[in-house]
Amino acid sequence: MLIRLGYEMIFQCPQPTPMILTLHVHSCRSNDLVIPDNLQMEPGVPFRTYRDGFGNGCTRLVAPAGRFRITADATLRDCGLIEPAYFDARETPIDELPEETLVFLLPSRYCESDLLSQTAWQLFGNLAPGWSRVQAVCDWVHHHLSFGYQYARPTKTAFEAYNERQGVCRDYAHLAIAMLRALNIPARYCTTYLGDIGVPKVDAPMDFAGCLEAYVGDAWHFFDPRNGARRIGRVLIARGRDAADVAISTSYGPTILESFKVWTDEVPEQLAAA
Repeated sequence: MLIRLGYEMIFQCPQPTPMILTLHVHSCRSNDLVIPDNLQMEPGVPFRTYRDGFGNGCTRLVAPAGRFRITADATLRDCGLIEPAYFDARETPIDELPEETLVFLLPSRYCESDLLSQTAWQLFGNLAPGWSRVQAVCDWVHHHLSFGYQYARPTKTAFEAYNERQGVCRDYAHLAIAMLRALNIPARYCTTYLGDIGVPKVDAPMDFAGCLEAYVGDAWHFFDPRNGARRIGRVLIARGRDAADVAISTSYGPTILESFKVWTDEVPEQLAAA
């Protein structure tokens, strides 16, 4: 199947403002791009790209004073299948974990696994280790939190979401990640495109979706505590310790986000030959 995906963001900048954007489809999906997600800017400004320490594609630029529009419109080929589940996947003992996974066992800015350790072990410590325990954590978070955009704030942490029992997708992911790390299961935060493909449409503005990857069965696998289900057409943008590592835009000066649109839709196969 083909998925058209992209975004448009319009900023108002009172002065020239350095920015870092983390918006490109992740390199693990770059070969699936039929039409690339090239960044377009109005007005055009010089920019350069690089990969951060987690392998995410980033763009550096200086936004001009006034109205600044950035957009991309891409088409990607996807298998069209529901994300697989590996129910027999085991938890990897700490002494067998690859070194690159160990950072995803540590507390981080938004995922205070140390503060939630006792709670995590009380809730999940006696469950069978492996895929089913990861899923149990995600299911519990799915039911523990109430979703609402009015509950969002940029400083909210996993511990605060746990106590307030409400949040948006990033809060669901942060809480599940913190619980998993407390259980010695590596977990990392992911920013993705996720449209309503194969599920009923929802009456809400399209947005980027926060979820997580957990390391079980000696591999990384997506889990989605916000939606509580495996989905079709999830496309990775960036991954890191938590949302602080994968902010879609970081401005080093005052900016106002005037408009924000995201799209992720299945489109006819004929577009592949267009």
